Amino acid sequence: MTGRTRLLVAGVGNIFLGDDAFGPEVLRALAARPLPREVRVRDFGIRGLDLAYTLLDGYDTAVLVDAAPRGHRPGTLSLIEAEPPDATHAVPPEAHGMDPARVLALAAHLGDGPLPRVLVLACEPQRLPRREEDIAPGLSAPVREAVERAVEALHTLVPVLLADPAATPPLGRPDESAPPHTAALPPPEPGAAQDRRVAPPAAHAPTGPARPPRAAP
Repeated sequence: MTGRTRLLVAGVGNIFLGDDAFGPEVLRALAARPLPREVRVRDFGIRGLDLAYTLLDGYDTAVLVDAAPRGHRPGTLSLIEAEPPDATHAVPPEAHGMDPARVLALAAHLGDGPLPRVLVLACEPQRLPRREEDIAPGLSAPVREAVERAVEALHTLVPVLLADPAATPPLGRPDESAPPHTAALPPPEPGAAQDRRVAPPAAHAPTGPARPPRAAP
């Protein structure tokens, strides 16, 4: 270990399930505006086991880019700090899936050392199929518009995290003034403390159906 901050940016999501493809689409957009060379950027898709093992590879911080229903306006970006897996919080690990809470539980189950700090750059989806059989490639309009804002957010977050892995930088403008809060994954129940988020300028639109479980083919 050289003492240099080790930072992972991971895209997660199923490209065939509508807005669940947000994470992979953001990482594809990063190809035109790459992050600093010392940051490892990788699209994990729905390969939860691969991500779990990667989280055990000595990173200080991991930023997961994901679509996550949290009750906001579609296209809203949220910065969430994931709570470490707790033995008293029953989230069974699974090797074949990409639910962030289960991936963290699996990583904790597989490794003996501490996990990295995990931040989730989440986008509120508008369109998620109800079942795995409902193949619906392509992002909805508000989530498509959020892709470039997520790229901007990563270019804001990453330099700060490289300088201080414990920092929690803002996402950029427009930005709520309330500080970010640690949040358990999956999303908290209505009424829980709000996290910092960046809202798109579009008018309010109804949220889409709940995320289906991600299972590898």
